[in-house]
Amino acid sequence: MLIWLEFLICLSVIAYAGYYLSRYGDIIAEKSGISASWIGLILLATATSLPELITGISAVTLADSPDIAVGEVLGSTVFNLAILVVLDALYRRESMYGRAAQGHILSAALGTMLIAFAGFSLLLDHAGMNMSLGFVGLYTPLIVLVYLVSMRAVYSYERRTLSEYAEASVERYPEVTLRSAVIGYAKAAFAVVLAGIWLPVIAKDISDLMGWGQSFVGTLLVAGVTSAPEAAVTISALRIGALDMAIANLLGSNLFDIAVLAVVDVFYTKGPLLAHAQTSHALTAFTAVMMSALVTVGLIYRPQGRVVLGLTWVSLGLLMLYVLNSWILFEHAQ
Repeated sequence: MLIWLEFLICLSVIAYAGYYLSRYGDIIAEKSGISASWIGLILLATATSLPELITGISAVTLADSPDIAVGEVLGSTVFNLAILVVLDALYRRESMYGRAAQGHILSAALGTMLIAFAGFSLLLDHAGMNMSLGFVGLYTPLIVLVYLVSMRAVYSYERRTLSEYAEASVERYPEVTLRSAVIGYAKAAFAVVLAGIWLPVIAKDISDLMGWGQSFVGTLLVAGVTSAPEAAVTISALRIGALDMAIANLLGSNLFDIAVLAVVDVFYTKGPLLAHAQTSHALTAFTAVMMSALVTVGLIYRPQGRVVLGLTWVSLGLLMLYVLNSWILFEHAQ
């Protein structure tokens, strides 16, 4: 019970502090004048996905568990796409996919490419073809390069959408000064860092206690906790009617999550990170690829009717893929 209580404390801290981290990051970007720039876009992506970054680094340094690190990163991509199911169910006016901007197709496609490359690199390493630069996998600099190019492409394509959101944000926070936003951001970041360092250690204890595989614990439990800020920010964006920003937050977080994989690889000094992780993570990676492809189809086809549970067939497919991935990982962990 004590271990599960510690886990719930981590969840609460990361969810609460992570939400304010994103909020203050947004305010800093707006009031410093960088919100409509490429740097502003990366700042917001970093703020939302900081839990994944800190938890991943802690998993390979303190907990010595590459499976928890890889599982929470790839699991977060699947979890973020599953949040779209909730978003579709809550958006009652019409189909979410019929209302969403076409520019999200670019983010979804780039995310699909990066996630597929991560899964491909993992299988390549386990096939004995693990090319590396010292203890760092050769895929790491390639992921960083593709991520930066992708963010630049997304910024260029969606600049108008981001500018409109920036203006709305300034009006929403007229009482918050840049100084108070920076202080709030620092406090929230400190709380996230502490919880993120603690989380992998708890996850490893849960894995030992319950007899669950570390890949399952990382992909389902840890990824769910570190994705809590994305869920909170997404629901908040939907409440103010900013559907496109809610979707952009989730798809942009998936891009940054794969970049986190590259950063964590640098901190893992025993060799290329993916070479030391179980091949079962490839299942999660390619589940995320299928889910991203389904989202792309939805954004192009724009389904209108709802099939069951208030969901379109696209969201129903996303839910089924998420449940299937979770069930297979659980069975594999036994």
